[in-house]
Amino acid sequence: MIRSLSGIGMKNVALIVAAGNGERAGGSLPKQFVRVGGKALLRHSVDAFEGHPAIDAVYLVIGEGQHALAVEAIKGRNVTGTITGGAERQASVRAGLDAIAAAGGAETVFIHDAARPFLRAEVIDRLLNALSTSDGAVPALAVVDTLARVDASLGDTVDRSQLVRVQTPQAFHFATIMKAHQDWMGTAATDDAQLARAAGYSVAIVQGDPMLDKITHPADFAAAEARLNASRISRTGFGYDVHRLEMGKEMWLGGVLIPHEMGLSGHSDADVALHAITDALLGAIGEGDIGSHFPPSDLQWKGAASHRFVEHARDLVLKRSGIIDHVDLTIICEAPKIGPHRQAMRNAIAAMLQVSEEAVSIKATTTERLGFTGRGEGIAAQAVATVRI
Repeated sequence: MIRSLSGIGMKNVALIVAAGNGERAGGSLPKQFVRVGGKALLRHSVDAFEGHPAIDAVYLVIGEGQHALAVEAIKGRNVTGTITGGAERQASVRAGLDAIAAAGGAETVFIHDAARPFLRAEVIDRLLNALSTSDGAVPALAVVDTLARVDASLGDTVDRSQLVRVQTPQAFHFATIMKAHQDWMGTAATDDAQLARAAGYSVAIVQGDPMLDKITHPADFAAAEARLNASRISRTGFGYDVHRLEMGKEMWLGGVLIPHEMGLSGHSDADVALHAITDALLGAIGEGDIGSHFPPSDLQWKGAASHRFVEHARDLVLKRSGIIDHVDLTIICEAPKIGPHRQAMRNAIAAMLQVSEEAVSIKATTTERLGFTGRGEGIAAQAVATVRI
């Protein structure tokens, strides 16, 4: 749904172009759907814009027949609209602009290529600031390599002092770039700033970012993974939770409904194992605890399925381009026996976290009939989560 829409339209809108086939990248999938850092290439850009406080809506342009791939790639994200693009990039951008106009328009639009996944907030800030004095703005980097013309052999060098490498996102006042697209009479353009300049509009240059290098060839994916890994640090979070046992309640444990004469009591479904995992993930990224995100005083969480809490914590990790490496869960109780349900729990938790089963460990222990767990009054769980951010 649209987060900020009124009669005069949205203020700042992102338009992510991901409609190509990516033949040069090789492989069976279009490159925008290939996973880098644990998620589809295009999702990195979606997360960057959705996580920026100045962006009111995100639109995504995909290719014909790519809807199912896009749905899987952006699962859990608040994308305002998904549009089918055209045969050329310019046609895809125009389709996106038309969709934004049909929704009420916008003040500014950030047009971005999904093949440049590692967009940082400071680039968006620089572009937004430049629009206060210019019709459009693009990020760019100086050319540092020697450039030469090529014919049959290496020819004359080219003066690079007046050259820059133009990147995306490219930002414009919406009415400006819409008119530039409508008035364009040339061949298919690969750059929106080209259209704006041709229409007589001013386009400012702001400092670009080496992290915005375009992913085009197969080797670029390995380089992107290495770039992400070099900037990440490993962090660990610990979670602990307790719920009392009560007659007449369902027993949800590790995302699995377990037949048992008693169940766990709490405001939600009281899945003590999933609550511990949620706190471990939140702790690893410094995002507080489960109570600060899902307060018991809020009636909307009464009886809620606890997988929603885990998935929320997972999404917070993914929004920061993080990777969940491993979760280690220990359930402490006298009954029920965990062994018969261990694999089902492991499957359920791995699906919630979008990781392999090998990344989830589940153990169980008793307290030798000591304490409240030993007396059968409740169940405790503790979890350790390791993530890279």
